[in-house]
Amino acid sequence: MGAPSFADARVLVVGDVMLDRYLRGASARISPEAPVPVVKVDVTDEHAGGAANVAANLAALGANASLAGLIGPGRNGRRLQELLDEARVAHRLIEVADAETTVKSRIVSHSQQLVRFDAEGGFGDDARARLQEAFAGLVADIDAVIFSDYAKGCLSDVRTLMKIARKADKTVFVDPKGTDFERYRGATVLTPNYAEFIAVVGECDDASLRTKAENLRAELDLNALVITLGEHGMLLVERGSEPLLFSAEAHEVYDVTGAGDTAIAVMAAAHAGGASLPLAVRYANCAAGIVVGRLGTATVSPDELSAKADGARDLASCDKDALLRRVRDARASGERIVMTNGCFDLLHVGHVAYLEQAATHGDRLIVAVNDDASVARLKGDSRPINPLERRMRVLGALRSVDWVTSFADDTPAALIAEVSPDVLVKGGDYREDEIAGAEHVRGAGGKVIVLDYVEACSTSELINRLLGRLSGDPSGRPGDT
Repeated sequence: MGAPSFADARVLVVGDVMLDRYLRGASARISPEAPVPVVKVDVTDEHAGGAANVAANLAALGANASLAGLIGPGRNGRRLQELLDEARVAHRLIEVADAETTVKSRIVSHSQQLVRFDAEGGFGDDARARLQEAFAGLVADIDAVIFSDYAKGCLSDVRTLMKIARKADKTVFVDPKGTDFERYRGATVLTPNYAEFIAVVGECDDASLRTKAENLRAELDLNALVITLGEHGMLLVERGSEPLLFSAEAHEVYDVTGAGDTAIAVMAAAHAGGASLPLAVRYANCAAGIVVGRLGTATVSPDELSAKADGARDLASCDKDALLRRVRDARASGERIVMTNGCFDLLHVGHVAYLEQAATHGDRLIVAVNDDASVARLKGDSRPINPLERRMRVLGALRSVDWVTSFADDTPAALIAEVSPDVLVKGGDYREDEIAGAEHVRGAGGKVIVLDYVEACSTSELINRLLGRLSGDPSGRPGDT
């Protein structure tokens, strides 16, 4: 199926907000004062950073994004709020008189970050009490909360905030900081990077990584632990399931700034938008692969994420061997495979409706199409109207369809046995005992589903109407053809 319904996700981010500032310019000489480059700053860019970047990523996906945090008075805090308004993030940033908005300034020349300098000021107990009160008033209207901890003081009492969220039965995602993971006990999903993980559990090799991850998940009573492994991808350890490793998606890495923000935003939005956790992690992994290929704080759009995660639509068509590889990889990511088949000679509204229904029964929809010779044997020498390549291309352009393949036999029973889908689907004009491959799917523990029949929608009927009108019959019914 396509991307999760990000527009349905209501996600609140709470944590350390900051302003990311980039001073860019050319560098053509070394300073006479010290052996450092002299950068002539031409452009200054500012972006929402930290927890604010998480919220901006949510909004870029089309999710209903909101943000709560602490800022200081003055221009930097106001500028951060302006950036959030531009990003369409609803925000409750509490101004603390004796504090300073966190600002990370970077000098960049020729696409290379040369130095970063930070300005920040801590927040006291009174400020955190005001944040807690604001959070309690916001939590009822959300599906999930992300606690984005950068150790700047906003989440010093994260335990209390988590209790409020869990009491309201909200899904809790945490991007942790430091080595005291006990303070995140009971989170739904904890997302440390590898360095943070081994700082808590000790050094790991390939053999001990999954064991230590599961032990930490159980010890902290987490539903899931997602460890970001850099060039090795992401590891998901979920309660009651086998660990899943998602290979890294990045081909070139320019800047890892904000990649963790993007990953947790996508993960939470996808899950809140109806995706299973394994599918949400796969989308997060793809999103991280996109943003590390860019310089500076970045977001991803739903279109580019969908293209990256699902593969380009012109790659939907595949032969049997490629299909079986894709199915194997999808299953390794915990995805549920749905399969259906047919001639699909003239694609019509009945086909579209039934494929959209089929896609709702799993994470990946395969459509197996009769080749031209098979159609002719089933429908007569005048069929198909459209050759196989065109039929497959049209099907592959549908948002509900992931992969399209063909078969030469009169039935797809042999192909279905090789794919062994979790769900086999056919339209309502079939009885279950007529469905090719149904016996194999049921025997393998899968389900066979007959969808509702769409009245007055068939390729043969459309052809008959066209022929009738061409023959001058005003009813459009030429009889048998």
